[in-house]
Amino acid sequence: MPAPPRKGDAAAAAPLTDGEWHRLHPLTPLLKGGIFLVVILGYVLNNLRDQIVEVFIPGEGGPQEDGDPVRYVYEHGVVGWVLLGIAVLLLVLIGLFYLSWRMHEFRVTGEIVEVRSGVVFRTHRKARLDRIQGINISRPLIPRLFGTAKLEIAQAGNDANVQLAYLGAKAADDLRQRILVLASGAKDTDQPRFAGASGGVLQGRVDEFLAPELDPEAVHATRVVRVHPGRLIASMLLSGTTVVILLLVVAIIVSISLTGQYFLLVSLFPAVIGAGGYYIRKFSKSLRYTIADTRDGIRIGFGLFSTSNETLPPGRIHAVSVAQPLLWRPFGWWDIRINRATNAGNGASTNQQVSSIVLPVGTAAEVRQVLEIILPELVGSAVVGPEASMERMREGSAEAVGVVDDSLTTSGDRGGFVHSPRRGRWLRPLSASRNGYRFVPGAVLLRLGAVWRSLVVVPLPRVQSVKVTQGPLERALRLASVHVHTVSGPVSARVGALDAGDAQRLWSGTTERAVEAAATDTSHRWRDGQEARPTSGTPGRHAQAPAAPAWLTQDGPPVWTGVPAPGAVR
Repeated sequence: MPAPPRKGDAAAAAPLTDGEWHRLHPLTPLLKGGIFLVVILGYVLNNLRDQIVEVFIPGEGGPQEDGDPVRYVYEHGVVGWVLLGIAVLLLVLIGLFYLSWRMHEFRVTGEIVEVRSGVVFRTHRKARLDRIQGINISRPLIPRLFGTAKLEIAQAGNDANVQLAYLGAKAADDLRQRILVLASGAKDTDQPRFAGASGGVLQGRVDEFLAPELDPEAVHATRVVRVHPGRLIASMLLSGTTVVILLLVVAIIVSISLTGQYFLLVSLFPAVIGAGGYYIRKFSKSLRYTIADTRDGIRIGFGLFSTSNETLPPGRIHAVSVAQPLLWRPFGWWDIRINRATNAGNGASTNQQVSSIVLPVGTAAEVRQVLEIILPELVGSAVVGPEASMERMREGSAEAVGVVDDSLTTSGDRGGFVHSPRRGRWLRPLSASRNGYRFVPGAVLLRLGAVWRSLVVVPLPRVQSVKVTQGPLERALRLASVHVHTVSGPVSARVGALDAGDAQRLWSGTTERAVEAAATDTSHRWRDGQEARPTSGTPGRHAQAPAAPAWLTQDGPPVWTGVPAPGAVR
């Protein structure tokens, strides 16, 4: 790609994608290791407080404590040596921080992002652009005050993420967009628009701090869904955690009133305090929660003082779950979670919440809007073809979105679902009528639960494998379970208590459709219309479900030990 303009606020990011090695923001050593220096300074000042007060207000320094290290140093006449030692220690630490910064480099080429770091023990990480699962930019409070941000590239695998901490805030935004442009295969070189700082450095910091977390024009967002703060608070109070806390409080009160002992109070009260802290952290991290549809993928952002936003490229979502806890049902609220092919370990990820939660709480209308944002890239190409524009993909996915929207509260065979037979009530006494599946263009839907409702959407190109199981009790009832495997995550695509024949048809139908969908999938190069894979045919808008193999349509109960005929789907 040609080098971007080297002027304006984005000048710091101009050369970052030229394939050469570059260093992080000069304040990185202070932001990453400066806290250690602050601790040392705080310890010294705490021990010097009496002496400092004595200097300015004689006789008000308070009594001198025995064993005071500062008093000991002063009485033995080694103040100069101690000050020299502290100065040497600070110089050594500053030197190590500087050396660590010098040895921490990164570069961005047309294929990979590389980061190498370490002084004694060297680390070299690489992230392939076509395997990027998402790019997150987090701005903790202190780095945000200095106009810096942390950029994290999510990769498939355990602890495989690549971090760039820290970059200039606007340089990080520019670099993320340029990496996504490179990964998308786009032929254009559109540059982000940054407003110049007209009021100096201090005014620029203030403007950045007060700026909204999401500027729709800057990210070319076509639609934005926001979570209402009042609904967010209410959803947190109407949760299972709240019920557990209330039960603990009632148990403590009853125990004290009956026994007069405070054993339960001492034992359980810290847990109650910890739960309160959990609520505060969750609420502060979910404020200003937004989901936006951009041409580079789905952007999810949240936070008030410390902000975080992540862009998920198309095709990186492997499963979607729309769920409704029991206490939310009177209000018609739902949440949306996803499975992604990334698993950061050792605390590497600064944004675990965004990794799985797309919509913390929303109405049915908001659920539909979010599904319209995340489903086109997943099922649209299976309907209108991989070379179609994003607008055509949205039109093609309208049927799938409509089916999902209409299936949230249905039961029985409504909506075209194949559900558990009557004998399935022995295993699913409450949810047998809701427990079922159906196919839509580009995805398979699993409708689950009667008390805790959920609807699971598995994009067919993301299916890893399909497993059919039958335990002793299921065998006696002629039932079976089907598990559609995706990458690990909070969404489980498993449906049980199906008729054995229906389970086999779900298995064979998912397998056949997944192969066809994978052959037309080009989401790894979502803006490159020239790299569509050759296929024997593109499924039509209203393509009929493939006929079941002959060995599945035989009369009588299915024979699990039989061998399928040659050419049957395996």
